[in-house]
Amino acid sequence: MKRKYVWLAAAVISPTILMSCGGDKAGQQQMNPAAMAVPVNTIKVSEQSVTGKDTYPGTVTALQEVQLRPQVSGYITDIYVQDGQRVKRGQKLYEIDRSKYQASYQQARANLASAEANLARVQKDLERYERLAERDAIAKQQLDYARTEVQTAKAQVASAQAQVRSVSTDLGYSVINAPFDGNIGISQVRVGAQVSPGQPLLNTISSTDPIAVDIVINEQEIGRFNRMQQGNQPDSLFTITLNNGEQYPHNGKLLAIDRAIGRQSGTTTVRVQFPNPDEQLIPGMTVSLNVLNQDIGDQLVIPHKAVTEQLGEFYVYVVQGDSVVQQNVQLGTRFKSSIVVREGLKEGQQIVTEGVQRLRQGAKVQVGEPQQQPQASSQK
Repeated sequence: MKRKYVWLAAAVISPTILMSCGGDKAGQQQMNPAAMAVPVNTIKVSEQSVTGKDTYPGTVTALQEVQLRPQVSGYITDIYVQDGQRVKRGQKLYEIDRSKYQASYQQARANLASAEANLARVQKDLERYERLAERDAIAKQQLDYARTEVQTAKAQVASAQAQVRSVSTDLGYSVINAPFDGNIGISQVRVGAQVSPGQPLLNTISSTDPIAVDIVINEQEIGRFNRMQQGNQPDSLFTITLNNGEQYPHNGKLLAIDRAIGRQSGTTTVRVQFPNPDEQLIPGMTVSLNVLNQDIGDQLVIPHKAVTEQLGEFYVYVVQGDSVVQQNVQLGTRFKSSIVVREGLKEGQQIVTEGVQRLRQGAKVQVGEPQQQPQASSQK
């Protein structure tokens, strides 16, 4: 019986001794700094020559655009332009039946002539009565009547002149002319269509050169754009990238900033003017507007994959000896896989580019072969 108890005790003690021996080896392995170090790849921070641009979605807008609507009633009798045609200021576009307006104009002219003739007659009567009155050969009451008739005749002439102007305006409105040089759209009516004042829309005409691009900015950027508008704008400050990736050949100039901030959106509109001699830009077209920013010339550039974000702030891991320090940075323009660092780093510092996900503040690292810094493009 005693032998059995001795055997059980030995069975319990033996695994404990074995575990103790194995545990010492594992502990030594955990305490080994080389086993704890995180393998990483790094680069040295360097400067590169860059041209930083901020890109905004933009909409092409005509500087002048007018909807052509009738101002008198009648039937369309003539259309003098083709759809999409380029027109000159003052060019005839549409004509509304003029017959009744011409008749009204002729009648108004005749009424004016009659009123003027009556005025001339009563004025002569008044002159004659005034000469008789000087010799006391006429009653004073008759002279007063003559003067009243002259005033009445003058009022009739003024009324007739106003009527002539009114019907003349209607006669003029029966022909619709181009208000400025531009392109006319597709006609919404055809010959024979009946129209009335304001209805329907006949067509739309818009200017083509110069033309504008509108972008939307938030209120934090207004100060920057105000400085652009008030200062000297470099030729390449505003450029356009078309939807097919091509660069528009002409540069723009900031034309206007809208008067107010939207209460709900917190944004406003900025308008940039561009030459458009070849009519490559069409109203309503969407483009990308590129605006030069402060990242111009030699700037510190690092791979974007080296950056981590925590609670809206950006960090990189800087190698110091055999460990890393988490360094806050302020970022600038991104160029494909690279990004400008405006503050937080110095040239020559070594930062981690591979293995960032496994790092924390003060972590030990095992640095691999240094990597070559990729060249940043001048386009965002």
